[in-house]
Amino acid sequence: MAKYEHLPIYRKAMEVTVFIENTVKGFSRFHKYSIGTRMSETSWNVLSLVVKANNIPVKDRLPLLRDLRDTIADLNTTLTIAKELKAFANFNSYRHAARLVVDIGRQSEGWLKSAAAASSPESYSDPKGARS
Repeated sequence: MAKYEHLPIYRKAMEVTVFIENTVKGFSRFHKYSIGTRMSETSWNVLSLVVKANNIPVKDRLPLLRDLRDTIADLNTTLTIAKELKAFANFNSYRHAARLVVDIGRQSEGWLKSAAAASSPESYSDPKGARS
């Protein structure tokens, strides 16, 4: 099993998951069991996808990394809806969570581009430098 604790995206995903879990505790009962549950589950999914993507060969990562990108977008949308519903105790809580999610999104895009380049046939070069 590959290690993943060293990955910056893993650390950010862990940070956002813990932050969301602690933030949802302060939501009203209605928001805690509706939008709060969705936020919590989606953040856990992001964390899980980071671990899964790191534990498989590079050539097989693209589908998981695309799923990670989509799940991050879903989490960002869910945070925005929670802000609009005034589920957060204050705007700073939303802003902190949103910044973390945007940072994770940037990192996942970089990972996705790197994996796409590594799996494309153009990225392989002839040891002699000649193309066939």
